[in-house]
Amino acid sequence: MQKQIILYLLCLSFFSTELIAQNLNLKVTGANDKETIIINNYNYKKNHIDYSSISSEVDSLHKNIIKTGYIESSIISSKKTNDSSFVFNLQLNNKYETINIYYDNKKVNKQIIDIVSNESFDDFFNIPFTETERVLSFINSKIANQGFPFSKIRLSEIKPKDNKTLTANLIIIEGESKRGLDKIILKGYDKFPKSYLKHYLKIKPSETFSIETIKKKINTLDNLRFANQIKAPEILFTKDSTQLYLYIEKSNSNTFDGFLGFSTDEETNKLDFNGYLDLNLINNFNYGESLKLLYKSNETEQKNFEAKLNLPYILGTPIGTELELNILKQDSSFSTTNQKAKLFYLLNSKNTFFLGIESIESNNLLNNININSLDDYKSNFYTIRYDYENRKNYNTLFQLNTLISIEAGFGSRNLNNIKEEQTKLTLNAHHILYLNDRNSIFIRTYGAFLISENHLKNELFRFGGINSIRGFQESSLLATKLIALNTEYRYKLSNNIYAHTIIDFANLNNEIDEIKENLYGFGLGFGILTKAGLLRFNYANGKTESQQFKFSNSKIHLSLTAIF
Repeated sequence: MQKQIILYLLCLSFFSTELIAQNLNLKVTGANDKETIIINNYNYKKNHIDYSSISSEVDSLHKNIIKTGYIESSIISSKKTNDSSFVFNLQLNNKYETINIYYDNKKVNKQIIDIVSNESFDDFFNIPFTETERVLSFINSKIANQGFPFSKIRLSEIKPKDNKTLTANLIIIEGESKRGLDKIILKGYDKFPKSYLKHYLKIKPSETFSIETIKKKINTLDNLRFANQIKAPEILFTKDSTQLYLYIEKSNSNTFDGFLGFSTDEETNKLDFNGYLDLNLINNFNYGESLKLLYKSNETEQKNFEAKLNLPYILGTPIGTELELNILKQDSSFSTTNQKAKLFYLLNSKNTFFLGIESIESNNLLNNININSLDDYKSNFYTIRYDYENRKNYNTLFQLNTLISIEAGFGSRNLNNIKEEQTKLTLNAHHILYLNDRNSIFIRTYGAFLISENHLKNELFRFGGINSIRGFQESSLLATKLIALNTEYRYKLSNNIYAHTIIDFANLNNEIDEIKENLYGFGLGFGILTKAGLLRFNYANGKTESQQFKFSNSKIHLSLTAIF
């Protein structure tokens, strides 16, 4: 019984101490009622568990008051009014609104000062006093990025100029001689192409050291398909060197894209099949190179083979080359061979400029020759192209967020020893507009124009199908001029599944057959990210202005894009 009483008293004593400790009250007053109102606006904490907490809160409050301009403020007195209440008296005195800071323009570039101040001169600048800490931190970071990572900055000789303004001198301690980047060490992907360090990331030894600049450059890896950053870069400083450690891993970037389409033949009521195989091999030799192989075949007996080789940074220079071969055979009517050679320059991770030449040779395979529609010809063009590409590789479903590709070709066609000037223009662009995490809108536009006095059928643009206007047979539409618009409203069901609408429009102009009409495609689709790759299913119905809507005209498109 005695033990129980002792235990009860100990528990009561413990809880009583806790209750008392949790009910200490703090009140801070000013020199007058006006100052007290100002202090209360700082919303300091009034209830505390012990005196140490009260002391810390008063100290924090005083520092905040000083930062807002009351640099002459001071704690006049403190007293304990009863067992649980403490009152501190704090005198604010004068509030300073601005500060004039004098600086050495040999150590701080005036362009930096102009960023932080609207009133800057060659030897001093004026800022609101409340901005002092942020401004000093900004200036110090800029000095550090000029090759002085251990620089320190402070204000000295702070004194009043008048009742609202202070003056001070800016003191900069650089600490050591200017540092450059001496060595770059790769971790994780040792065979990362060195030319990409120099020209793509634009990081190279001997440049002025700036950790902020390096981080920005490393972030451009987000737009590179074959590599990504494992963790943030690290710096090793020694007495006489600065070493940069980059943590990069090689990514799977090869893609295999297969497409199968089928529809009902209106004459035979049988299923017609068409499709393509698209293989992209990227960076398999750790050079940053890419090889594209494409084979298409459709129900109109059209066969198309394309090979494209892209070699960046030839011999370590910022110049690359792109070689392309395209062979088109239309049943027994004609065959066309198109060869392209380009030099390109990567301005940065997103922008590329191309200059090149294009040679086209087409042969009429029919016995009867009609010059106005089908004939042998040769064409040569000088081409210029601009590409913009913005990727979001972390997005497993939609990695390519924005694409713009504009190409112009200027040349001539030789037909029966008669030369005719021609101009070709093509545009391919798309963008994904994100409304929120689940909802987005995909917009794509494609345009092609062949400007010539006369045209041949075997030189017309061919489009239609999953990659142009859906609901029509693959490459079944012919045009001298066309503009197409694809739109999708996408709803993400999960990280691996999305559904979408299909609303397509195209304006077709075929000057040979004197056809001008609008085309429409409507439908639904979905995409599923499987272990094998991204499986896409599209059901679309295509019609022209003069056609009635028929379910029998609907097309089903299936494609699978695998990354390996």
